Amino acid sequence: MYDITVIGAAVLDVLAHPVSGSDLTCRSWPAEGISMAPGGDAANEATALARLGRKVHLITKLGDDMAGRLLLSHFRENKISTEGSVIEKGLDTGINIVLVDKNAERSFITNKNSSLRRLRLSDISPEALKKSPIVSFASIFVSPLFDIPAMEALFSSVKKNGQLLCADMTRCKNGETLEDLRPILPYIDYLFPNHEEAKAVSGKEDPEEIADAFLAHGLSCIVIKLGSRGCYLKNSQVSAFVPAYPDTHCIDTTGAGDNFAAGFLSALSEGMEPVKCARFANAAASVAVESIGACTGVRCTEQVLERYRRMPAAERIQ
Repeated sequence: MYDITVIGAAVLDVLAHPVSGSDLTCRSWPAEGISMAPGGDAANEATALARLGRKVHLITKLGDDMAGRLLLSHFRENKISTEGSVIEKGLDTGINIVLVDKNAERSFITNKNSSLRRLRLSDISPEALKKSPIVSFASIFVSPLFDIPAMEALFSSVKKNGQLLCADMTRCKNGETLEDLRPILPYIDYLFPNHEEAKAVSGKEDPEEIADAFLAHGLSCIVIKLGSRGCYLKNSQVSAFVPAYPDTHCIDTTGAGDNFAAGFLSALSEGMEPVKCARFANAAASVAVESIGACTGVRCTEQVLERYRRMPAAERIQ
């Protein structure tokens, strides 16, 4: 058995910094640094969780190529099990070109035909799904093959197994609304959208109003990531703004939300109550953005705990 199973995308990131799209008007641009690192929401979550001391089972889809082999080597080095993953011959493993600008914001160039968007329900075996008490679906809206009916089938299986279900998401691609998500939200114990993602789906601006709308559609608990402001958590018992670590030196936001989710999941697996999980998540994210690359900042539990101990207190609303 493992502590947590993470399901979703794993890719290689090639990061150039500081570079923005407007810089690429000449034939050559002298970036200060170019590096290669694992990426993809599930790979980022799994890596941070493993470095936080959790036993992690990753279910993803890769090609049988050089990029896929590099990722598998990274997972072995970090003691992340990929026994439930799919390696498909003839499929290109996803490679993202990530441009990190001088303000630490990033733009992506992705291969639309790669493994990034090819994970589907049939890739996840019932046996692989049962290996952990907590399941994290890292990739709502990432793969068009994993549509809402497929998520409903997967999520209902997770709950039938008696497992806790968490999920992260990216920006909706086809104008999906909360009404579209109604079939899957009641299965999710914790959802981790960022403010823009949650706003796009709900049509609301204020984090408290967004949270109310999600809960009214059956969600148990929402944790809205607010970037440098921290996060807002709401369930039927508590409503709280949890501030970010105040002295973060941000140089790259790539994977910040994935490291946040990993911090929350790690604390949750230790039995911490939700607001404390959110504080630990903020601490993990603040460590992550101080390094180039999504999987380079968080190295061990004590590193994040040291920052967690100095986090400001949450503002509980109820």
